[in-house]
Amino acid sequence: MNPTEITPEIFKVVLNHEEQYSIWPSYRDNPPGWRDAGKSGSKEECLAYIKEVWTDMRPLSLRQKMAADARR
Repeated sequence: MNPTEITPEIFKVVLNHEEQYSIWPSYRDNPPGWRDAGKSGSKEECLAYIKEVWTDMRPLSLRQKMAADARR
């Protein structure tokens, strides 16, 4: 590879146990506690995907607690 060539960085969307999203360089192992969400591409594509699917920013544990409280 020519060192002067510019290659766009590919990212992947990752998800943690609280169903919070982030992006991560695709060539790196996921950070501890994060798993692949099934989307990869440019930074812009990944951020657009997150914007589309992450409609409730509350952590999963909070959503579950609020749902349990509402059933009481």
